[in-house]
Amino acid sequence: MVFTQWSLMKRAFSFSPRPFVRCFRPINALSAAVLRAGVCASVACGALLACTPAYDWRTVMNNDDGYEVTLPAKPRSDERKIEIAGQPMTMRMQTAEAGDAVFAVGTVVLPSADPALQRATLEFLQHGLARNVNAKPEARETQIDLAAGGRVPGSEIEVKGQGGEKRESRTIHARFVARGTHVYQLAIVSDKMPPPEQADQFFASFKLF
Repeated sequence: MVFTQWSLMKRAFSFSPRPFVRCFRPINALSAAVLRAGVCASVACGALLACTPAYDWRTVMNNDDGYEVTLPAKPRSDERKIEIAGQPMTMRMQTAEAGDAVFAVGTVVLPSADPALQRATLEFLQHGLARNVNAKPEARETQIDLAAGGRVPGSEIEVKGQGGEKRESRTIHARFVARGTHVYQLAIVSDKMPPPEQADQFFASFKLF
């Protein structure tokens, strides 16, 4: 499954007029994978813990788009042309899958660093993601780290609902930030969120050059 293969990626998110559509692969396939992997193990204290998928974390340096991030599997990459606010742009993607979750970093390359265009692109991405689960994004402020030290302001949404042709339940947790002529979108898409420590690993690892 590859968010970066556009034929599959359309199933998770929407482009024009929505940034990414549906799921990286059909959600019923995701659900089947979860069922196959969802064996419970007993620990000495008697608690039952769900077995977690293998997270083979590795740091990815993307010099072209100016960021580094840690992904839970070998990423795949692709790009396509989109249109935002009447202007043609390029969106590039790097994605990796762990269990039933897809971890994705998208970069929209803007024609200029115009703040109004940055805001329009951020809104386009936020509303497009939320629309996939028939939700409205309620963005909250967050901070995005710089590789050289310091932070820049960004935004974050968490939405859950039903989407796709079969109206499957899915969850999207995403962060967004604009810097110069680039707007970035980090997203985890799944029928349930991965363990908090894995989500934290992904989001905290993202740093802008």
